[in-house]
Amino acid sequence: MTILDTFKTRIQAADRILITTHEFPDADGIGSEIALCLALRSLGKKTFCVNEESLLERYQYLDQDKVVQGYNDYMREHADFKPDLMIVVDTNTKTRVGKNLGQLIDEGYPTLYIDHHPCRGRDLTTHCIDVTAAATGQMIGEMIEALGVKFTKKMALPIYTAIIIDTSSFRYPTVSAATHKLVAKLMDTGIHPPEAYNGIYGTKRIIHMHLLSKILNSAATNANETLAWMLLKKEDIDQFKSDIEDTHAFINNLLVLNNIKVAIMFRDDGDMIKMSLRSSGDIDVGLIAQELGGGGHSHSAATVLVRQNGETTQQVIAKNIARIEEILLQLENES
Repeated sequence: MTILDTFKTRIQAADRILITTHEFPDADGIGSEIALCLALRSLGKKTFCVNEESLLERYQYLDQDKVVQGYNDYMREHADFKPDLMIVVDTNTKTRVGKNLGQLIDEGYPTLYIDHHPCRGRDLTTHCIDVTAAATGQMIGEMIEALGVKFTKKMALPIYTAIIIDTSSFRYPTVSAATHKLVAKLMDTGIHPPEAYNGIYGTKRIIHMHLLSKILNSAATNANETLAWMLLKKEDIDQFKSDIEDTHAFINNLLVLNNIKVAIMFRDDGDMIKMSLRSSGDIDVGLIAQELGGGGHSHSAATVLVRQNGETTQQVIAKNIARIEEILLQLENES
């Protein structure tokens, strides 16, 4: 039984569907839920799209029919709605959907996870997890086709945006011929790539450039320049009146360096430091993140570092750069 078979079987058995994604969603989660909601409604399914919070203004252009609601608005209007299927996209655990949506899952409604992140302990015969997919948006596009639904521009733009965000504009090694074949069908609806790109990336203020300039100025490399890293501090975000969403793509600027194998961004939040990792393609940063207590894809991963015994930020960075060099050496010796 394929992932598409599982998906179709579970959809065919449901008429009342609630879709959600992870808390603080990115364009992959948002685009996936919007497109799927529109497709299911076109089949006559009573479908609601509900997140822990309402959509941020920057993403509202993807939701032309205003299908996404925050939990509080949804409860005011549809508290009596009892889904016979809950669909969670772009994550495979209820702990990431937020407190209120997690409680809905706990109420025992049948739940379907659709995701491309690595998964442990999930029954893959009843859920749709494909770690080879370039984006959850790609999976959703293929599922919509499997339902026999024709793409509209209102469906296609969110899916296209989901894919360009989660592939860093088709940069990552999970991009395949199937990805581009789907993109061609999405473009046939009338999507213009420059408009789609500018919609998600071209909405920055000049102060965003000033923040990026400061962060890039912190960039450093190890001796052979195979590792490069930068440091983002909470006070920098506050100083430049930005938010975390503005900074997610900063790390990709390191991937243009000549000998780079792993790019790293440390985000200092005080007690904890989040470490994001990206790969130029040869190194599985998901394995590195697992060694450091986190996880993710082969090309994009993260972990959270906790300070030990009053360590300074620079001490945390130095310790973990040394550890990553050890892991890389170990991986090279095993290959």
